[in-house]
Amino acid sequence: MVEGWGEDGLRALRGALHLQDGVALLAALRRGPVHEVLQLAGDGVAGAAAQGLPEATATAALFLGALQKRGFRGDEELADRLRAATGDAAIPFLRPLAVDLEMLAMLLEGDPAESGGRIDLSTRECRPAFTDELGPGPEAEEDDDPERWLYVPALGSGAGYRDMELFIEEMEDAALAGRLRIAIDGRGAFRRFKDVLAGDVRSWSRYHRFRDERQRGRARAWLAEEGYCPPITFRVEPSSGSCPPGPV
Repeated sequence: MVEGWGEDGLRALRGALHLQDGVALLAALRRGPVHEVLQLAGDGVAGAAAQGLPEATATAALFLGALQKRGFRGDEELADRLRAATGDAAIPFLRPLAVDLEMLAMLLEGDPAESGGRIDLSTRECRPAFTDELGPGPEAEEDDDPERWLYVPALGSGAGYRDMELFIEEMEDAALAGRLRIAIDGRGAFRRFKDVLAGDVRSWSRYHRFRDERQRGRARAWLAEEGYCPPITFRVEPSSGSCPPGPV
């Protein structure tokens, strides 16, 4: 397996997920270390396994082992979905909600004084709070309908700061890690951290995958607390636009 995820590999992975193509997804997962994309690809693997694609069962087992070893917030919820998809556990009693976990994470980790928002349960759209301040829309009469809206609190940047700390702890480059520890001390920590890390392209890319994984996991965990989970509907036949298999 290659050492890390290149842009082409990530593009193939995201393309397979977008197309809901189980064959292309399993091929794309050979192009980088799975422990860096567990939250990104986990629902797709669960869907492919639930549809009976033989290779997906082994991949789901690989994901389960990596999730249990890693233990980020949201990893246990994803592990439950994978166990259910492979027939090793009951299906979690959660309502499927096809919401963009990246957008949800942005709402959850915004400034409590300015951000937050809600999810339109009829369209699955994440709406930042500021969009509601622009004036009433055509749905104004339904703005308080609890059957339509799921309100999302803004929890601030504390979790994001912890992401930086954990990433630094896992770095192999001691000199760069030392500079980053200095950078995150005090106000302006996020900007200084990014300025220092931007000088190392490989570490910059790894940090973004690490941060994105943790953000998706937190969004998944919050959804589960509210009684929802991402759907795992996935087809197994390759589509006409499937990405070609990558190297093992």
